[in-house]
Amino acid sequence: MTQRLETQGSHDRNYEWDDGSEHDDVTKISVRGDFHGIQYIRFEYIKSGQLKYGSFHGWTSPGLSQTFEINHLKGEQLESVEGYYEPNSGVIQGIQFKTNLRISELIGFEEKGTKFSLAVDGKKIIGFHGSSTSKLKSLGAYFTRICPTRLEVKGRNEGMEWNDGAEHEGVTKICVRGGPEGIQFIKFEYVMDGKHICGPTHGVSARGFTQPFEINHFNKEYLVSVEGYYDNNDKCGVIQGLQFKTNIKTSELMGYDQGKKFKLAANGKKIIGFHGYAEKNLNALGAYFTTFPFTKLEYKGDTTSGKYWDDGAFEGLRKVYVHFNNSHVNCVTFDYDNNGKVEKREHGSMAGKEGEFVVDFPNEFITSVEGTLETDGYTWVSSLTFKTSKEKTSPTFGSVSKTKFVLENTGCALVGFHGRSNACIFSLGAYFHPLSLPVDVEKLEAKGGDKGDSWDDGSFDGIRNIYMGHSEMGVAFVKFLYDKDNQAVIGDDHGCKTLLRVDEFELEYPSEYLISVEGSCDIVDGSESEVIRMLRFKTNMRTSKVYGLKTTSSFILQKGCHKIVGFHGKVSNILHQIGVHVLPITD
Repeated sequence: MTQRLETQGSHDRNYEWDDGSEHDDVTKISVRGDFHGIQYIRFEYIKSGQLKYGSFHGWTSPGLSQTFEINHLKGEQLESVEGYYEPNSGVIQGIQFKTNLRISELIGFEEKGTKFSLAVDGKKIIGFHGSSTSKLKSLGAYFTRICPTRLEVKGRNEGMEWNDGAEHEGVTKICVRGGPEGIQFIKFEYVMDGKHICGPTHGVSARGFTQPFEINHFNKEYLVSVEGYYDNNDKCGVIQGLQFKTNIKTSELMGYDQGKKFKLAANGKKIIGFHGYAEKNLNALGAYFTTFPFTKLEYKGDTTSGKYWDDGAFEGLRKVYVHFNNSHVNCVTFDYDNNGKVEKREHGSMAGKEGEFVVDFPNEFITSVEGTLETDGYTWVSSLTFKTSKEKTSPTFGSVSKTKFVLENTGCALVGFHGRSNACIFSLGAYFHPLSLPVDVEKLEAKGGDKGDSWDDGSFDGIRNIYMGHSEMGVAFVKFLYDKDNQAVIGDDHGCKTLLRVDEFELEYPSEYLISVEGSCDIVDGSESEVIRMLRFKTNMRTSKVYGLKTTSSFILQKGCHKIVGFHGKVSNILHQIGVHVLPITD
């Protein structure tokens, strides 16, 4: 059912517009503003899989507009709009958009504005309405319910089917009872509308052991995955063991690690409900997921000096640059990760010494910022120190003073900044998002020579295609097409494109996955270190032909019960070294 939120700003009935609510999603927003407010706004929608262009609302003068694109094919949905309007004229002067996956930067400004918000818990925006003249005067929205992600059951579809539903905000407690044949019953407690809801028991209580696992939902702890084992024997077909993970902790294994392993997880999402099959025992288990919420910590420091900026929220940070002197942090620059691409944001004046702090994203996240403030007529940030999920600490950039502050949210990753700056940084705040599902990716050491520049594509869900170029010396070029969240991700080029020929090895993804790489390396005429002479790939279905020169193998990259989900190495005009990232194979 569609819900309409009335407009915010100064509504002018003579200049009303309404895009309607007959859409499935919002996919793109274009905004143009100046010092007097937002000149125009335009929305693009999706209806029954087709793109629908909305009208321009406001004055479409020539100039550069800012756009915010929403990847509905990846399950991204627009959840809310926040903004500011001038209290006298009612003109909207700044606007910011939030999806279930990220938050846009602030488009426009907020100086002396009245803040407004268009949001409904558990619902997404599918249309807009408002009023506009030469400026955007007001904005309202249409909302509809967000459908959760349903993961089908793991185990045997035997016994009585049960379903706790997906109308909850989160899971707060799990009780599991095990016996000689496996898990006898399971029971969940949920939160709905801020109240505890006790779910029914699924299975039958008999002799055995009962183990509880509690989750502090009201302290932003969320259940992110369930791993377990089930007996696929025709005579049994019972869940044997279960283990639960939140963004903060992991339960012990309840039951036995016997049978076929399975996993219920959706990265970047939390579990809000369960379904399955049970009779005398628990036979199968499935789950409902929805995306994590963001937390915005207000900035620490001067609340009036400088210009306010807001980068919004991304998937994470790759690198931080800080310019500083003996008394001030002059400038901060952030390299954010936006769906695999770098988005750079710079604030302040690039004066003084420069320091940098590199994060091994996506295997590592910044989790806190410690800083100090100095005051002399006005207040400014005098030092910054960053800490990560791998308990790594950056150098302290700047000069430490007495007034300290910390930006931190337990169990969460820092995914964006906002603050005030001009010639220096006056204040700093941050966005946090619960830490993504702990990834069991392992980086296997590369084989080959030490010459060339290092490269690392990182880790993904799997490999779709491998491209290789050859020279007289061996493998001169490699490139990989990966898969992430059912979307193709093109890796970077590594090596020399002036080649004798290029070969392609295509996998039948997702049923086919890579389990090993065999190769040879040697020093040849014209090279100062070893080069990769040959490569051959093995999947769960077949073995590829030899790529490069037909020589005897000297190394193999693999780990038992793991699949290859990424590559790294060293390269110049030829491939000197290659290594892999591996992930455990689950059901």
